[in-house]
Amino acid sequence: MLTRKQHQLLIFINERLNATGVAPSFDEMKEALGLKSKSGIHRLISGLEERGFIRRLAHRARALEVLRLPEDTGVGATPAAAEKPDRFDPHVIEGGRDTNVSPIIAPSEMTSPASSSGDVDVPFLGKIAAGTPIEALSDPTRHIAVPPSMLGRGENFYCLEVEGDSMINAGILDGDTVVIKRTDNAENGSIVVALVEGHEVTLKRLRKRNNSVALEAENPAYETRIFGPDQVAVQGELVGLLRQY
Repeated sequence: MLTRKQHQLLIFINERLNATGVAPSFDEMKEALGLKSKSGIHRLISGLEERGFIRRLAHRARALEVLRLPEDTGVGATPAAAEKPDRFDPHVIEGGRDTNVSPIIAPSEMTSPASSSGDVDVPFLGKIAAGTPIEALSDPTRHIAVPPSMLGRGENFYCLEVEGDSMINAGILDGDTVVIKRTDNAENGSIVVALVEGHEVTLKRLRKRNNSVALEAENPAYETRIFGPDQVAVQGELVGLLRQY
């Protein structure tokens, strides 16, 4: 899932690469999208890179490569070329997704009823993608069966599908389903769902440093992003992971 601006930028970059073989400059991107500053372009590029749509080529100016396009885009992408501390040791449940449709619940009702198998039906809110707050991602027609051993008592949980490879060194892969405990106050060093500047949602390791908040990727290809404390809102903390083979 991409925001409208991310989608527009990705298509613009792809069209320019196909036409000239050279990526547009940040000034050209800013003008094409009608943005006032290049900082917005930097955030959009980072979001596209984290989700595996583009990559930046090292030691080359204006070197961007489109790896893939959204499935609903009827154009081809340009050809693509082919250990940190505090590692999260995921509790992986193979084949753990439940595709059965469950009764509709309100997004605020995160208490999970028990299923007939003994597992707990946890609301599935969609993919964790930039540009949409968690509440707006909610698809209340679907639940995922989660082993009760993965969940605590008296707490609210939801599930999200991971998109991108920015957390692979923490054992979190593209397409995994993460189980999130709903909280707005996570421990320093934990992996969290963070809402950045009110419009971008991402899964990263949280580092609080004096008067700043760092969101660390678990992939050396991605840079650590630093924000002010009022720019990042924690929306949940990772407690488990489900993987389907």
